[in-house]
Amino acid sequence: MSAEGEASLPTQPAQVVRDAYHQLAAAVAAMTDERSWLPTDCLGWAVRDLVFHCLCDAQRGLVALHTPAGGEPDRDAVTYWSDWQPDPTGVGAAAGRRYVRVVASMFLHAEQLRDLYVETAEAAVHAAANADPNELIATQGHVLKAGDLLSTLAVEATIHHLDLAGSLCAGPDAAALMPAPSGLAEVRRTLDGLLGQPVPIDWDDATYARKGTGRAPLTPAERDRLGQLADRFPLFG
Repeated sequence: MSAEGEASLPTQPAQVVRDAYHQLAAAVAAMTDERSWLPTDCLGWAVRDLVFHCLCDAQRGLVALHTPAGGEPDRDAVTYWSDWQPDPTGVGAAAGRRYVRVVASMFLHAEQLRDLYVETAEAAVHAAANADPNELIATQGHVLKAGDLLSTLAVEATIHHLDLAGSLCAGPDAAALMPAPSGLAEVRRTLDGLLGQPVPIDWDDATYARKGTGRAPLTPAERDRLGQLADRFPLFG
């Protein structure tokens, strides 16, 4: 594990969502109409498409936090991602990308999408701060503890923040617009949980996030170092 990963301590779920969402909102606030058409590291999506996807995830979080569930949890902060594996046929992923592209393109001005995301993200942060982390909630056909849901929201926001960084996190303020360290640490904990052990390569958190989700391919040397674990990558995507 990298020194960065070792130094990071677990953060309360509401706080890590706050950190991740506030940093992403700061980056999105820099989106102009021209920048909204720039590419991202998320296959098939421009900046505005990915911002719309993040808006949908913040809305999902708001709904889930107000949708109590009974029974027992069938997913936690790690196993939630077992449903999100690369699509071997590409059909489902392509349909999802097409839907997002069509809807995102209907915003006549990027500022409308930008402001809606910032407003919705702040509402989600407020709801997270007032949530009981042990309360059971329902989302996407599963039952989770609210604290586990908050982890998944922070992980998704942080990974997509990395996808946007090349287009939105530029200029003299670039460092201040990058993903929150606590969000990146949460991604590392999630990836290690899926792997079943700490990754045996000294990647920094951002590199591990990209490698672990298939944004960046493994090099031959990394495959040799990982051994049989290499066949598990990407861990989700």
